[in-house]
Amino acid sequence: MNIRPRSGADEYPRLVQIWRSAVDATHDFLAAEHRDDIEAHLASDYLPHVRVFVAEREGRVVGFAGIAEDRLEMLFVDAQERGRGTGTALLSFALDRGVTSVDVNEQNTQAAAFSRRRGFTVIGRSALDDQGRPYPLLHLRHGV
Repeated sequence: MNIRPRSGADEYPRLVQIWRSAVDATHDFLAAEHRDDIEAHLASDYLPHVRVFVAEREGRVVGFAGIAEDRLEMLFVDAQERGRGTGTALLSFALDRGVTSVDVNEQNTQAAAFSRRRGFTVIGRSALDDQGRPYPLLHLRHGV
């Protein structure tokens, strides 16, 4: 597996595909209209504002992470790639670049457990997500 910075906005369509695949596999709590709204803004409003690193396996992009300062803002792995170490590799890569915190949807129990197994501790909770939608967030910090 190779992890590298995104090459440019030309990679956004593939990253949106990965996001959708991952969300469809893990975010069954997300209302369709909210999922579609987030997807519509991913390439224009979210990806340009984080440092994006992509994971490639055999030359194909299979996952990505977005970092802003010391925060992991996003980590998504293509559903067909799950369980092959891609998420762990991306998280390790992010930690090596100074990431110390992440927010995880409380209802995404797989992501919360993944984060805890890798040294994150819940330090707080918000009843709404960052856009004010009814999806509680767990605030986690690494190494606490």
